[in-house]
Amino acid sequence: MCRKPFSFSLVELVVVVVIIGVISAIAVPRISRGAKGASEAALQGNLRNLRSAIDTYAAEHRGTWPGADGLQATLIAQLTMKTNDAGNTGTAVGVHVFGPYLRSGFASVPVGPTSGAAGVVMTDQADLTLDIDEGDNSIGWVYNYETGDIIANTDDLDETGVGYGTY
Repeated sequence: MCRKPFSFSLVELVVVVVIIGVISAIAVPRISRGAKGASEAALQGNLRNLRSAIDTYAAEHRGTWPGADGLQATLIAQLTMKTNDAGNTGTAVGVHVFGPYLRSGFASVPVGPTSGAAGVVMTDQADLTLDIDEGDNSIGWVYNYETGDIIANTDDLDETGVGYGTY
């Protein structure tokens, strides 16, 4: 007895393609939201680490914020190197006893048009959002050297409509 080879009809193939299309239409937006949510969580984690380093520096230096002279280079040096009680960086044993507060400098911003940037805009304005400038792709953060506040250099919104610059 000879058996006929098994094959699918055109209708069966179309039904399978439609089912796969429906599943894709449901799954793809959820996956992309998951990636965006991961970026938002990374931003919150980066801000938590930076704020903790800044606050710890100020606590150990009698309330003086890192980068109090308004220079980005000073801010980065004071957070990534050992310092003495006056905030001077160096390696003298027994003199430079504080820090470092960050292992390898500022993390990059994971969201918005400045994604991947780790530079810092130094400002003394109380409202940091006034210094957001997404035109400079090398600037990821806005830092107030008089208050120790820091935000991401983007005015984009998260999924709930909250600005990343207000995190």
